[in-house]
Amino acid sequence: MNTAANTQTNTQTSAKSFLVGLIGSGIGGSLSPAMHEEEGSEIGLHYVYRRIDLDTLKLDITALPDLLIAAERMGYNGLNITYPCKQAVIPLLDELSDDAHALGAVNTVLFKDGKRIGHNTDWSGFARAFQRGLPDVSLERVVQLGAGGAGAAVAHAALTMGAQTLTLFDVDAVRATSLAAELQERFPASTVSAGNSLAESLAVANGLIHATPTGMAKLPGLPLPVELLHRGLWVSDIVYFPIRTALLQAAEALGCRTLSGGGMAVYQAVDAMRIFTGLEPDAERVYAHFQALLQRPE
Repeated sequence: MNTAANTQTNTQTSAKSFLVGLIGSGIGGSLSPAMHEEEGSEIGLHYVYRRIDLDTLKLDITALPDLLIAAERMGYNGLNITYPCKQAVIPLLDELSDDAHALGAVNTVLFKDGKRIGHNTDWSGFARAFQRGLPDVSLERVVQLGAGGAGAAVAHAALTMGAQTLTLFDVDAVRATSLAAELQERFPASTVSAGNSLAESLAVANGLIHATPTGMAKLPGLPLPVELLHRGLWVSDIVYFPIRTALLQAAEALGCRTLSGGGMAVYQAVDAMRIFTGLEPDAERVYAHFQALLQRPE
């Protein structure tokens, strides 16, 4: 008994400790803390993940510089960054990974050797989830709603996976045009453009990617008129809280194949955790834990 107790104590005291967090607005429902902490425990780490919710703190995006300084001073190893900070954080960083630089959006910041290093695991997370959930759908003509930080990442993923024609729509038309131009330069073999008529583009599309906050618990509703959906579309939503958004429910009612934002949440978390710790999380175990969390009573 004493030997077992001593072994446990030695294991605990020798385990590495990590303190990380999530900065964003309206993130009370995020499952990232539970996913990270559970997997951290599984791989033998003391791993603490905290929400830093701008809404709860009654702050806005202008507080971001102070929050990064505070996290550094309190010994955080890194931060995940979500809406509405994925692009605003970039001028506050010392270095960017190649992916983050290309995408112009950061969702993971590593504090290392006195530097803030920005990464983007959204695009890889989306690609892995898509290949798992919709592996055989056509990417010939894809329409995407949203050209912000998350939109840039999933558009990059779609083109990396072979989307032939990608048409972007955003409430900010200039932002959609700018992103389309950047992507067209990066993926010259595909056709990327900002759309004019959502109805006309969707009528001939094979798939729809939704990459705006609409549909989140704090921003309920549909991001487009439901009558624009049709059975010939597959529909992928990056929102995962709730897991079955109003968009996915409407699409499923028409017989569309759908993909929730859950897989993207899992795989971007796996990739971010690897950056924070230098260790390889078990993606399938994290996915199983995520599924269990979804069944948890409110």
